[in-house]
Amino acid sequence: MPEVSRVDLTPAAADLIRRLRAAHGPLMFHQSGGCCDGSAPMCYLEGEFRTGSSDVLLASLSVEGVGEPVTFWMSSSQFERWRHTHLTVDVVPGRGSGFSLEAPEGVRFLIRSRLLTEAERAALDS
Repeated sequence: MPEVSRVDLTPAAADLIRRLRAAHGPLMFHQSGGCCDGSAPMCYLEGEFRTGSSDVLLASLSVEGVGEPVTFWMSSSQFERWRHTHLTVDVVPGRGSGFSLEAPEGVRFLIRSRLLTEAERAALDS
């Protein structure tokens, strides 16, 4: 059975991650819960956004051409609301937050979501 993940990447997002990694170094994501950034996945240098006991590591994403996993975090309070959701990181034209590394590229990361299937939920809960 293939490995089940809560987070996947589109080919366009993986390509942008490779470019950002080459320019900046190891990367991480933190899924914003709203406020100034809407609910966008924010891309930072690994460790630049401080995570703690109030954050959940949803995935360590393997990206071809990137030597280390790209971690994907979410606040635990937001995870409680989204725990039954599969996230796909995509990239679209437009300007996102000035805090996220892709902002100067004229594109922004965004999340496409769907409910987890029964099989995915069972695999993730085991």
